[in-house]
Amino acid sequence: MMTVIHAANTETSLDRGALNRRAALASIGVATLLFALKGWAVLSTGSLAMLGSLADTALDLIASLMTLLGVWIAAIPDDDNHRFGHGKAEALAAMFQVVLISLSAFGLAIRAIGQLFTPGGVADPGDGIVVSAIAIIATLALVTYQTHVIRRTGSLAISTDHVHYRADLVLNLAVIAALALDHWGHVRGVDAGFALAIAGWLGWGAWGASQDAIEQLMDHEWPLEKRERFLAVAACHPALKGIHDLRTRTSGNRDFVQFHVWVDGAMTVTAAHNVMDEIEALLAREFPDTEILIHPDPEGHVDQALLGAPDLLTESTAVLAQGRPRG
Repeated sequence: MMTVIHAANTETSLDRGALNRRAALASIGVATLLFALKGWAVLSTGSLAMLGSLADTALDLIASLMTLLGVWIAAIPDDDNHRFGHGKAEALAAMFQVVLISLSAFGLAIRAIGQLFTPGGVADPGDGIVVSAIAIIATLALVTYQTHVIRRTGSLAISTDHVHYRADLVLNLAVIAALALDHWGHVRGVDAGFALAIAGWLGWGAWGASQDAIEQLMDHEWPLEKRERFLAVAACHPALKGIHDLRTRTSGNRDFVQFHVWVDGAMTVTAAHNVMDEIEALLAREFPDTEILIHPDPEGHVDQALLGAPDLLTESTAVLAQGRPRG
């Protein structure tokens, strides 16, 4: 017997979706404004550091658009050809962003290295400094709003966007420093040096983003701490004799879990089903937006197909012993 639960926080799902869309649109709006301002500043100053900042802003805009598209596709309900939903659209969108970021970082690094050997000064840093200051103010406002949305919704997509825009605050400060040192400090090669640093920053960000996307595409297990918390909640039910073959994964903003439980072999199907319902109710409160598949086994039984497979058998037994209420 198997039982499936679709646990979701339906009471606030509409509000959370609206907040996430507003945050994504705010991100797109800020990126569009800054792209126009920085494009003008690049033409005015000829600064490579400003060009790097422009490239980063262009990627911000593309990333925000792709995030919005990915979240929209991921929210499409299950259909006959996608029974597990469309959540991996977010990971595919992220990989597309990683390719763009990597190409941009490589191109900027090549141009910066070339300028190190044929250095040229920044024409007029004033425009670039003003634009960077505006970018800092706009980005700070966006980051503050994103923080509010993340606290309300817990959105992974908005959280990822939030991290990138926080990095942009440092990036714009670096551009101001490069422009000032090059023009007024007469520090040779500082503009190209900062551009190289920005290229490295972009490359590092692409690497981090690719790891998260690959983990989702490869159905990576939940972090150990989250799995242990899941087991502890399930272990609160006194009828459970053990848990084994726990498997977890994440797809977009949805989690998927399947596991086997041991119950008294003398239980009727109806009694076992009632136990599963009670376990589901416990888990639904702690792990919303999670699809859970439970397979009950008579106590001590292990499927031959599972022998030798990695699971949390020993760990789950310990958790059951610690987490079960004492009576």
